[in-house]
Amino acid sequence: MIVSASRRTDIPTYYSDWMVNRIRERFVCVRNPMNPLQISRIDLSPDGIDCFVFWSKNPKPMLEKLKVFENYTYYFQFTLNPYERDIETNLPDKNELVETFKKLSDTIGPKKVIWRYDPVLLNQKYTIQYHVDNFYSLALKLKEYTTKVTFSFMDFYKKISANIVQSGIKPITDDEKDEIAKNFSLIAQEAGLAIDTCAEDIDLARYGIYHASCIDAGLISELKGHDLHIGKDKRQRPECRCVTSVDIGGYNSCLNGCIYCYANYSQNNAKLNNEKHDVLSPLLTGGFIFPELQNNPKG
Repeated sequence: MIVSASRRTDIPTYYSDWMVNRIRERFVCVRNPMNPLQISRIDLSPDGIDCFVFWSKNPKPMLEKLKVFENYTYYFQFTLNPYERDIETNLPDKNELVETFKKLSDTIGPKKVIWRYDPVLLNQKYTIQYHVDNFYSLALKLKEYTTKVTFSFMDFYKKISANIVQSGIKPITDDEKDEIAKNFSLIAQEAGLAIDTCAEDIDLARYGIYHASCIDAGLISELKGHDLHIGKDKRQRPECRCVTSVDIGGYNSCLNGCIYCYANYSQNNAKLNNEKHDVLSPLLTGGFIFPELQNNPKG
C-alpha cells in the first residue's frame, strides 16, 4: 500500500508530531470526505507500507523527525513557487524555503525530493516573463538538490472562484501554455533537470515534457530495489497518471492560505479544523474516536 500524506493538507508543515505518533502506534484513522461518519483504520506497519509520499510547501518541521521513518520507503513532493503573500498568504520567505529544500535534499538525497512548480497562474503581476525569470532563478538554486521538476497550469475550480476573481487571475490560453512550456523546458535542460506536467491533457512532448506520475510506481520501485506493480488510481482525474494510494489527510485543515488550493478553499474552516486537532488522536482532526473503532478495520 502507498500512503499519500497528503494531497488534502500539508501534514509535514502542520501535523508532523501527529504523523510521528501515527508511525509509533502503527495505525491511522481516516474519515471518508464524502461521508464524515465513515471512518477507516489504516495499518501503518512497515511490512504493509510500500511507500509514503509526502506533499508539502514547508517540510521544515519534519526535518528532525525523519529518523522515525528509517524502516519505510518515502519521498517528498516539495512545492516551491515564486508567489508572494497575495497568493500564498502564510508561507515563509522564499529564501528560507530554498534553504529548507536544500537541507531536506542533503538529508535524504536529491532523488527523494521532487520540485513542484505548481500551479502556474497568470494575472497582471504574475506574467509569463515573471514565471520564466523566477523559474530560471529557482532552477539554478535547486539543480544540485533534485533531479526533476513537475509543473501544472492552474485549474479553475468553482469552490475557489471568488478568490480567483478578486486576484485578477485569468484562464491561460493554449498559446500561453506553449510559450511557458517551451521556456521551462529550455531552463530545465540547462539545469540538468527532467521536467514533466501534473494532470495536464496538453501534449508538450515536442519540448521533452511528458506526463508525470506524482505517486510514481517506477520511482518507488527504484527506491525499494524491486518492481512494484500497482495500477492507475481510478479515483483521480483522467489526466492524472498516479498509481493507487490511500490519502490520510483531511480537507480544509491546511493553514498555508494559498488562494488557488482546491483542497483548502475555506480558511475559516481550516482554522477551526486545525483547532480541533489533537496530536494524540488517530484522526487528523475532530478529536478521538470510540475505542472499538480503533481496532475495527472500517468504522
